[in-house]
Amino acid sequence: MPIQGVVVNTNTPLEAPVSSDVGGRTVLVQELTATWCPSCAEIDPELVQVADSHGSRIALVALHPSDGEDAFQPPAAQHRIERLKLTYGDALASTPTFVVEDGPLRIGYDAWRDVQRDILDAEVQRQSVSELEFQVVQTNDGLRVEVLHAAPVVQNNTQLTFLVLEHGKIMPEGFANPGEETRDRVVVGAASCDLNTNTITELHGPINASLMTGCVDDFAVTFPQTETWSIVLVHEYTTSALENGSSTESLGVVELAYRDRAVVSDQGGLSTVLIGAVVLLALAAILPKK
Repeated sequence: MPIQGVVVNTNTPLEAPVSSDVGGRTVLVQELTATWCPSCAEIDPELVQVADSHGSRIALVALHPSDGEDAFQPPAAQHRIERLKLTYGDALASTPTFVVEDGPLRIGYDAWRDVQRDILDAEVQRQSVSELEFQVVQTNDGLRVEVLHAAPVVQNNTQLTFLVLEHGKIMPEGFANPGEETRDRVVVGAASCDLNTNTITELHGPINASLMTGCVDDFAVTFPQTETWSIVLVHEYTTSALENGSSTESLGVVELAYRDRAVVSDQGGLSTVLIGAVVLLALAAILPKK
């Protein structure tokens, strides 16, 4: 099974469907961030390079809170934050904070070395994952994303979730901005389909969702096209399952990004820290598992 996500250049036409390919092993990394946060603004551009240096082995998603100060405050992101708080409680408060799958909270810019170790640990431990594939196509109503294939390793109390990310989201005027004119990987939409009931249970942001047969057959969402974006399909436990003690660890993740690849800087920072971790991840992927 492929473990890398697909990155599609922005000059690629979308009138014909583009597939994510079959995947599932991608590691989900969620970041609590805010547009007013200086250290978040500092790390944001470097994380674009991190994602590309990893070869899309990870899906990095940025969760901006509805705190009255953030410039974006997407309802979809706040929903994901509340979902994480079912496990981590009020400890999930500082920005930036990173969560690799169901690992410990890693707080601050300087915690990135710990995040790298968590990513390595998560990938080594991902032995059995759900196979996932979806496609994206341009329609008169926007971009339509539809499940093509889903083979869940667990079905009870689980859901398929589409996350819509916007890259290079422009900062509006009138808000504190200690960084650049844009922010990256901003979660702006989310929709979930419950595999037990084959119903759409969650819908957040400027997206529509549809279902004809079942979640694993034709669950689909439509959203307005932006200049650059990513779609992340996650197989995960439902919110009610988390309330009853289930793990926040994903059961399968695959991503398709519509953007140009970042130019990797040679000025150190996270990219320098990343090199050793990438080598270790590659070795972990090829060594036999016991």
